[in-house]
Amino acid sequence: MTIFKKPTLKFSGKNRREMPEGLWTKCPGCSEMVHHLAVEENLRVCPKCGYHFTMGAHERISMLVDEGTFEETDAAMTSVDPLGFKGVATYEDRLKTYREKTGLIDAVVTGSGAMGGHPVGLAIMDFSFLAATMGSVVGEKITRIIEASTKAKRPVIIVCASGGARMYEGMLSLMQMAKTSGALARHSQAGLPYIAVLTNPTTAGVMASFATLGDIALAEPRAMIGFAGPRVIRETTHQELPEGFQTAEFLLEHGLIDEIVPRFRMRETIITIIGNLMGK
Repeated sequence: MTIFKKPTLKFSGKNRREMPEGLWTKCPGCSEMVHHLAVEENLRVCPKCGYHFTMGAHERISMLVDEGTFEETDAAMTSVDPLGFKGVATYEDRLKTYREKTGLIDAVVTGSGAMGGHPVGLAIMDFSFLAATMGSVVGEKITRIIEASTKAKRPVIIVCASGGARMYEGMLSLMQMAKTSGALARHSQAGLPYIAVLTNPTTAGVMASFATLGDIALAEPRAMIGFAGPRVIRETTHQELPEGFQTAEFLLEHGLIDEIVPRFRMRETIITIIGNLMGK
């Protein structure tokens, strides 16, 4: 028999104070609660520990490009369902859901603009759309902006973020790796620079193609960069993996990227590189 009974506390609806949803978020880097306005005003970087939250394509364009200079290309290009993919939800249903959720047509926004007065071609991937997986539209849009930039003698900047190839398109998705890489090879033969910006996460097919072909490879702090996940690699190789081996910091230490650049310095860093490579 219970001697002491835990009292039931009763509050009237009038006196109860509820926390509005969406105002606070827990930072994955330091586990602190940070106000969303503080994050937004700091370029979606935690003001307490410097953790870089995911940033949308249009936000990155505003951060990087000279105001009023960006002109989007192939904005209406849409994916189709070539394999008739079946599952809990069809491929077309998933595309519709993500278009409504994000306001994007697909996982990359491409176009031309200026940075510090330098004309550039841009492709900005957005992880919020189907984990920025690379399907036919993503590969085609990136290839087209590379080819247009080669013709116009402009440098290319690709901001990479991806979960890999898009399984709903099968082999057609994997073909984009070769197509984008071929366009970059011709761009390089024309003596024009390509700057790759690797953000969290950049993995699988994107990592194995254009993400690692940059003449200059920059990365945001703590970005996860790798081909396969740690569990897959561990089970395949049957070896213990070095701590943090798929982070930007590990790759910088081993010479696989050129520099880690915090978000607030990314624009000025890219402008400096373009100025040095392209001249006035």
